[in-house]
Amino acid sequence: MNSSEDSSANSSAKSSETSSANWIVDDRCTNCDVARQLAPDLIREHDRKSRLVRQPRDEAERRQLLAAAHACPTRSIRPGDGPLDRATDPFPLALDETGDVLLLGHNSRQTAGATAYLCRRPTGWAMIDTPRYSESLAARYEALGPVTDVLLTHRDHAAHGRAYADRLGARLWIHEGDLAAAPDADRVLRGTDPVEVSPGLVAHPFPGHTLGSVLYVADGRYCFSGDSLYWSRTSGDIEVQEAVTWYSIEEQAASLERGLDALRFEWLLPGHGDKRRMPAEEADRRLRALAVRARALRTKPVDFAAVRW
Repeated sequence: MNSSEDSSANSSAKSSETSSANWIVDDRCTNCDVARQLAPDLIREHDRKSRLVRQPRDEAERRQLLAAAHACPTRSIRPGDGPLDRATDPFPLALDETGDVLLLGHNSRQTAGATAYLCRRPTGWAMIDTPRYSESLAARYEALGPVTDVLLTHRDHAAHGRAYADRLGARLWIHEGDLAAAPDADRVLRGTDPVEVSPGLVAHPFPGHTLGSVLYVADGRYCFSGDSLYWSRTSGDIEVQEAVTWYSIEEQAASLERGLDALRFEWLLPGHGDKRRMPAEEADRRLRALAVRARALRTKPVDFAAVRW
């Protein structure tokens, strides 16, 4: 057998092995919701954990489960008969048909399982929050082209920012309100006025979830919202995480009011919670309705069990 035939045979064997695997989700799950977003028909929430409701039935479902497995911060999703095969890693994954935003997967325990992204810019890529750090992942992103900026949405997602910025030769950004989480940041956002990070990419300071929370909006199309806004499958709407607010839900309501005429996007891309694509006019309408609801909210003790995924 020649080398190409050998490679083909190995590939087929791996595919067959993955297809027949008896997949499991173990008890290390922290209920971060990432797996349920990537494999919604296979993984559901039960007793504040993700649970596998059935095995994949076709190749499309196997790909969904592999994405969930390689994104899971606790590596709780795996074939029951062995470790997860690195060769099946699908990330980075294009968000839409443009390929201008990539989901990075490999969510980190140190950021509570937050989703990270790469966004294509005219001079390279901007990384919004970060996956777990490894040299192999950094080399993978470097191969896509220059990464010029690492943009932190807030302190909870800062764990790997400096490592990626140094490895990729990028500038690390954070807001002054959360500067203690990245005191050696290269660029510090201040105040509450929008700031253009690069042409078409605007930082919108959004205190509330934390004092230094920031939304980043690219080309009036993609809103990287950190933990400030997300799409809730429970309510079927854009929501704020009033159950997990470290600074002030009242300040978050004020940030929302302040941003109503400035925020315009078609994709809502949070760190925690689900993503959602909608016409810009619908996003604007939903934000305005949320602003009305948010006026009545009051800061309460953090309660992770009350999060409406």
